[in-house]
Amino acid sequence: MKRLKFHSTNRSRLKSYLWEICYAIMGLDTLKRFDRIVAILIQLQSKRIVKAQELADRFEVSLRTIYRDIRTLEASGVPISSEAGVGYSILDGYRLPPIMFTREEAGSFVAAEKLMQKYTDASLGAYHKTAMYKIKSVLQGKEKDWISALENHITMAPSTQLFNQDIPDALEILFESIADKKQVFLKYHSLQAKNPSERNIEAVGVFHENNFWYVLGFCHYRQDYRQFRTDRILKIKRTQTSFSKEHGTIDEHRSKNYDVAKTKVRILVDKRIARFITSEKEQQGFVSEIQKGNHIEMTFMTSSLQEGFPRWYVMFGDYAKIIEPEALKIRVKELLQKMSIGLE
Repeated sequence: MKRLKFHSTNRSRLKSYLWEICYAIMGLDTLKRFDRIVAILIQLQSKRIVKAQELADRFEVSLRTIYRDIRTLEASGVPISSEAGVGYSILDGYRLPPIMFTREEAGSFVAAEKLMQKYTDASLGAYHKTAMYKIKSVLQGKEKDWISALENHITMAPSTQLFNQDIPDALEILFESIADKKQVFLKYHSLQAKNPSERNIEAVGVFHENNFWYVLGFCHYRQDYRQFRTDRILKIKRTQTSFSKEHGTIDEHRSKNYDVAKTKVRILVDKRIARFITSEKEQQGFVSEIQKGNHIEMTFMTSSLQEGFPRWYVMFGDYAKIIEPEALKIRVKELLQKMSIGLE
């Protein structure tokens, strides 16, 4: 097969480069493999170090397949270095010409922009806005038209206030803390406390759950790991104090079975409603469920019998019944009585 040559403009260099890779694998594998190899190349450029297992998990292939794809890229002239137990990296300074986005990829930017506008604090939202201008600037005309056609027809509306309006840069400071391994100072008002408390924490990670943002960190005041809801943070400041220990990842901490007293809860939920609480029930300590006629009996192990679980139950309680424990019935009645007083 005769090799193709292209002019050296930015776009033609990209096209030529992709054909170099395609030529190396043509006749040996499918177009699907070609797409995967190009995607691997892009991912290698997106991070300093990329692990083989990370690539295998993303593309749902074996490690052996990833090793073969990496060798194909190396044979095509991509300067990839590897270190056993660490991962792959591309030589500093090596870059492809600007990447072209598909129409569908361009359309996904609209959803991302709307989410960032409504679900992050003001500081990160502003940074994302400027980043989006840069991304849009490299789009082709038809992709720009595609985005323009969608932008005014998509909106996001959080059901709760996610951040204290007086600290518009909370997430930015927390992200810096995690990346730089520097402690942050918090003035925090928990739901149970009468007065705010002041703490220095080592932020492990942030996560969004049940319509709220949380930061999980090692609290020096409690000498243990705690999570803090961002809308209850009254003040946050950077410090120059380094972390006192290595903490691991946010997923590792959230998957741990901490020694916290838990109570068994069983509720009977109308089948018509049960399917709408599938995602939320996992956050409440869901264990198992059994179908009983037109109802589903659900079993939970919860550590939040006074606040989290009963408040969640109230949202659909008119379609459910508490089987056990009696303490949960009492707590739900208390909440309903407070609600009825507020309506008088």
